[in-house]
Amino acid sequence: MDEDGTPTGTLADFLPYLLSITSNAVSCRIAGEYRSRFGLKVTEWRVMAVLGDSGALTQRDLTSQTLMDKVAVNRACKVLEERGLVARIPNEQDGRSHHLELTEEGREMHGRIMPLAREMERQLFTPFTKEEQATFRNLLARVREQVGEIDAEAADSQLGPI
Repeated sequence: MDEDGTPTGTLADFLPYLLSITSNAVSCRIAGEYRSRFGLKVTEWRVMAVLGDSGALTQRDLTSQTLMDKVAVNRACKVLEERGLVARIPNEQDGRSHHLELTEEGREMHGRIMPLAREMERQLFTPFTKEEQATFRNLLARVREQVGEIDAEAADSQLGPI
């Protein structure tokens, strides 16, 4: 940044880059805990967390909600199923897909991990006031919303006039 606060054009001043590396740093820190205590990778925990919040979902739904690559979601689901943490159930609306849901063991593990996740969140945000945390959440939500709007605009422009 220049003295007046204007970005200099370096990668270190590029907000998407800062957001990405910060997210990676937080994920890596948390992943170490999940891996050592529960034998889970980040992708596996994300699938479990979404299923724990939402209930049964298809892999397509999981891909959409986690914004992870469909191959990564598929791998995570297979591992979780092999470990008995997730079960596949037929999708009555679409016979070509299945719903995935946490098993009793998966729900129990989810229940043990969530307090750990919340404690790690608390530690990360200890330097911030409650108001700053709320502002940060709102700003992140606005960035995510803007990405969706940009995606929609790009899709509309590719379709051309209707």
